[in-house]
Amino acid sequence: MTYALHTLAAQAGQAGQVGQAGGLTGFVLDVVDALGAPGAGALSFLEVVFPPIPSEVVLPLAGYLVQVGRIDLVAVLVLSTLGAWLGSLVLYGFGAAVGLRRAAAIAGRVPLVEADDVHRSADWFRRHEGAAVFTGRFIPGVRSLISVPAGAARMNLVKFSLLTLLGSGIWNAVLIGIGMALGTQYRLVEEYGHYVDYVVYAVLAALLALAVARRVRRVRAERRTG
Repeated sequence: MTYALHTLAAQAGQAGQVGQAGGLTGFVLDVVDALGAPGAGALSFLEVVFPPIPSEVVLPLAGYLVQVGRIDLVAVLVLSTLGAWLGSLVLYGFGAAVGLRRAAAIAGRVPLVEADDVHRSADWFRRHEGAAVFTGRFIPGVRSLISVPAGAARMNLVKFSLLTLLGSGIWNAVLIGIGMALGTQYRLVEEYGHYVDYVVYAVLAALLALAVARRVRRVRAERRTG
């Protein structure tokens, strides 16, 4: 049992009666409990640059720890939003440095990402620009890729940053709020948190299968045309 969950059990007067949270849920709880709000910020940064741990898992669990008094609400919201912004700046800089075409080619060699994903994000950015940067923060996957065409187009950095901070802040606040509501039901996290792991693993497996299928179709099409 993690230290965080020992503490939660003691606070609830239920020591020894709660289960063990393992897998992704236990990992996130351990990281955020050990590092506090900076841990949530670091995970938010990683989720944007390379999303092995989606914010839809990280931030509700951070909100859960806020509700039970382990970490501070304002600090979590501010640092998770800053983490998302800094991750977006990395991808913005990548797009600005290499250009859209080369960025798409590099992305095509990254697992779970296709060059077409970058081009579709670029098309959306060209049609909507600022609105695409803002609303993209609410869409998994897009919130990372939309920064690349923004950088390639050399969108005004101040405007890009403000829209990213605003969109990320709203999205993070919603997820943290969901976790705070869950914080009053700590037994649910203890007893059913592993089901969150199953869902995330299933989604990742499905995305991997989709990426493989898309890659196979592309190779076959290139062979036919070649």
